[in-house]
Amino acid sequence: MFPVSVVIITKNEELNIEDALKSVADAQEIIVVDSFSTDRTVDICKKYTDKVHQHEWQGFARQKQMAVDYADGPWVLILDADERVTPELKAEIVRNISGTDLNGFWIPRENYFIGRRIRHGGWWPDHTLRLFKKDKGRLEHREVHEKVVVEGTPGYMKNPLRHFTYTSVSDFVQRMERYSTLAAKEIRKNTGRAGLFSLTIKPLVTFIKMYFLRLGLLDGTRGFMLAVLYSFYTFLKYAKTWEKKA
Repeated sequence: MFPVSVVIITKNEELNIEDALKSVADAQEIIVVDSFSTDRTVDICKKYTDKVHQHEWQGFARQKQMAVDYADGPWVLILDADERVTPELKAEIVRNISGTDLNGFWIPRENYFIGRRIRHGGWWPDHTLRLFKKDKGRLEHREVHEKVVVEGTPGYMKNPLRHFTYTSVSDFVQRMERYSTLAAKEIRKNTGRAGLFSLTIKPLVTFIKMYFLRLGLLDGTRGFMLAVLYSFYTFLKYAKTWEKKA
């Protein structure tokens, strides 16, 4: 048995969720919090767990914290529907949580864009804190790019999660619209403003950082596309911030 409580939030993830669940089918428990999917997501989830809860969407951080709160086990692993736990990572987790004094672990992510692994541009190793003791960590509330905060200094896993994100340009653009709106809301909460500098220089810096400084150019056409798309995302979130203040 994989001795962790795996928690997943879903909405209309029938194309992704089964492979995610298969990768952790031997977990101590699987918790799913679904935001009233209208496809086959819930039916698929019920094949792997009887702990499927449905709640209205409350934002990424709150929704994931709700899933964590449902967990019974001492160790929690947050998994997204488009992620997979490899056998190597699973074995490493079992070894590392046994008798450790650490309260959490960073896990690298092996990210895929349009079917191919991306090795540069800031997409590797892309450490994310997903494994932690339930009573020692919580989701920090943010509108987007939510993160787990744990007591003490976390450790690091070597084996990665596989993350099959953005299956097409259209997929990226659709999610960019949503994420940029949430990011603009977060900016307004913190700094509350965006001007010409944010609309011009910051998108350019994003492109230079991803494509040149972080060697996205070594990922070929996909690396170039990602640098362009992320620079436009940067422009969009500041444009939406400015729009609310105009």
